[in-house]
Amino acid sequence: MEGDGVPWASEPVSGPGPGGGGMIRELCRGFGRYRRYLGRLRQNLRETQKFFRDIKCSHNHSCPSSPTGDDGGAERGPAGDVAETGLQAGQLSCIAFPAKEEKYLQQIVDCLPCILILGQDCNVKCQLLNLLLGVRVLPARLGSDENCKLRRLRFTYGTQTRVSLALPGQYELVHTLVAHQGNWETIPEEDLEVQEDGEDAAHVLAELEVTMHHALLQEVDIVVAPCQGLRPAVDVLGDLVNDFLPVVTYALHKDELSERDERELQEIRKYFSFPVFFFKVPKLGSEIIASSTRRLENERSPLHHQLIGLGYLSSSHCNCGAPGQDTKAQSMLVEQSEKLRHLSTFSHQVLQTRLVDAAKALNLVHCRSLDIFINQAFDMQRDLQITPKRLEYTRKKENELYESLMNIANRKQEEMKDMIVETLNTMKEELLDDAANMEFKDVIVPENGEPVGTREIKCCIRQIQELIISRLNQAVANKLISSVDYLRESFVGTLERCLQSLEKSQDVSVHITSNYLKQILNAAYHVEVTFHSGSSVTRMLWEQIKQIIQRITWVSPPAITLEWKRKVAQEAIESLSASKLAKSICSQFRTRLNSSHEAFAASLRQLEAGHSGRLEKTEDLWLKVRKDHAPRLARLSLESRSLQDVLLHRKPKLGQELGRGQYGVVYLCDNWGGHFPCALKSVVPPDEKHWNDLALEFHYMRSLPKHERLVDLHGSVIDYGYGGGSSIAVLLIMERLHRDLYTGLKAGLTLETRLQIALDVVEGIRFLHSQGLVHRDIKLKNVLGNTTTPSMSMPLASSSGISARALSSSLKHLRGVPAKTISGTMCEEGPGRSVCLCSMRSAGS
Repeated sequence: MEGDGVPWASEPVSGPGPGGGGMIRELCRGFGRYRRYLGRLRQNLRETQKFFRDIKCSHNHSCPSSPTGDDGGAERGPAGDVAETGLQAGQLSCIAFPAKEEKYLQQIVDCLPCILILGQDCNVKCQLLNLLLGVRVLPARLGSDENCKLRRLRFTYGTQTRVSLALPGQYELVHTLVAHQGNWETIPEEDLEVQEDGEDAAHVLAELEVTMHHALLQEVDIVVAPCQGLRPAVDVLGDLVNDFLPVVTYALHKDELSERDERELQEIRKYFSFPVFFFKVPKLGSEIIASSTRRLENERSPLHHQLIGLGYLSSSHCNCGAPGQDTKAQSMLVEQSEKLRHLSTFSHQVLQTRLVDAAKALNLVHCRSLDIFINQAFDMQRDLQITPKRLEYTRKKENELYESLMNIANRKQEEMKDMIVETLNTMKEELLDDAANMEFKDVIVPENGEPVGTREIKCCIRQIQELIISRLNQAVANKLISSVDYLRESFVGTLERCLQSLEKSQDVSVHITSNYLKQILNAAYHVEVTFHSGSSVTRMLWEQIKQIIQRITWVSPPAITLEWKRKVAQEAIESLSASKLAKSICSQFRTRLNSSHEAFAASLRQLEAGHSGRLEKTEDLWLKVRKDHAPRLARLSLESRSLQDVLLHRKPKLGQELGRGQYGVVYLCDNWGGHFPCALKSVVPPDEKHWNDLALEFHYMRSLPKHERLVDLHGSVIDYGYGGGSSIAVLLIMERLHRDLYTGLKAGLTLETRLQIALDVVEGIRFLHSQGLVHRDIKLKNVLGNTTTPSMSMPLASSSGISARALSSSLKHLRGVPAKTISGTMCEEGPGRSVCLCSMRSAGS
């Protein structure tokens, strides 16, 4: 269904021609630039999603590798928890692509821009469309506003002119249009409007899709909103925002907004935050107004005041439509037809705002995840270093504790005998009194002093014996515990905490090793001299008591009186052997110690074996983080940050060459991002390793807070066309410093100046150390300054060779731990081979 209209691209527009070729070229350039950078953002997002999928799958063997489509849309990254299984607790479990950010970024990269034309009426919208394309496509007048039923129009690019009806975003309708029946100059009015007679709902909702071979349409689609009576503007905008980024224009032809226009704009502002380009279309057949009769630039029109009242414009907004200083997109009012070219500025601001916000959000995800990687890598490396030392410390301290307790058991037997004799002598009268006053359980003692049976006598004797032994057990245990308590103070705290840490990292539910340690420490508490223990001491006592019973049971059973109870207790106490009792207690103590020590050693070996397997997995994971995950994510972070910088400040212009190193060249850059003068360091990484190292180093530098001894790193830009497109270069824009310390010393510096320089350099190095960074290449040529007089002191800088915090040195903080470092990104150990990436200032003068 192709139309046979005239070649539109060659037909001029009557009138003053504000939509000339210059404006179209600017619009094409702006939208083309947006598409180009959107493609880079889409690629970065696709690789980021694949990165998070790989993180999950590499540590979850049950997860199949996810195919990655060329368009990046079929396979979505994980939206939430990426490490539910397969990851050890606390290791990379919080590395995830947040669902909210992923959905937001995916929507941005999936939405292409389009120009949406709203307006006060359908005629003025058609005129604005003709002005934008530079050709007359739509008729100049459609009829009265009351009877207008303009359907939604979409203009897209095609190699041939084509007009068709289609449901938005769905399928084309089979329908014969007037445009199909012959030649025409503009699209027939009958095809533009909804014909209610005999048409079903699909034809009413359908939009007229026009494909044209036009330069502007090759970069962006143009949508003309339908008549307000058919569908409100806020609904049209709501239909577009899910699939497109609308650049909203509003065509005006009256000097003031009507009440209906104000309501429409209020509704749009209520539900959407898009800025609007307001353009007053010139009247048909009018000539360009002479400059002498135009409204003065500082005069505010009624339209301007109304838009201020509606919140679209601010009182400081320029009425001429010139762009403001703010990079954020703002609504714009253009009332002079020849200034339609400001639409290119407006669209550039809208598109740039969108891209910058997306690049910031993506870079924030990169930096947040990279910081987690760094901290987790530090924790893993610390675990690898500390766990073997903890195991060795635990084994050593437990042996010391065991030997000390065994020495007590061997050394204390004589002391314990004397202690038992002393205890019995001290407690004898108290025990006799307690036995005499004892109330027996489960035995009925006659109050008149009558004798009781043999069974009752045995029960009473047993209870008296239990009283004596329990009191003696408590006293002996207390004496023994006092000898062991000082060991508890020496061993319990550190040893128990060390064991708890080892068992926690092993993730066991029952802490067996800690329980055995407690048994060792509590051996003195559990020396039992009770009837129920079955100990040799108790058996000895029971045999003696049985002999007492045998001696007294050959006569008639006695009466249970106070004297009888004291006599039974007296004989029981006198029959005890202090030496045998002390020997038995020490034997018990040694037996318990040996048993607990052997059980502890066995459980510690089991714990060590479990840690050995866990540490092997941890080391493998740490190597993956250090050599794969973190560098890969750091490169994505560098790309997203560089995209943000180039969008905000454009690509820097290379000036005079200042120096040359092994991997790049240093140029002068007069001005970039509001900073001047600058030094631009063009680094061309020769391989993936150098790419990754550079990206990591850049992340550390951007993470450093500003410091008076550090030269500022303003930003970075990736030049994909460096060297005529043969290579990719990273352009690092830094504060320019004119000389190095080597040159300053050649020119001559006083002793006082040299000392001040040394202090300033040390201050800068200490600051780097406080941030967990180690400098690898401190030398004269890496101490930079800014002076024009050879005899003057210079603000100094130390540059290049920063080792990674947790990924290269495996440390987050350097205090108390030996640092392992690697060479800096663009630095070798030999002198004079670095391209500076970090600098420090000095106030020496």
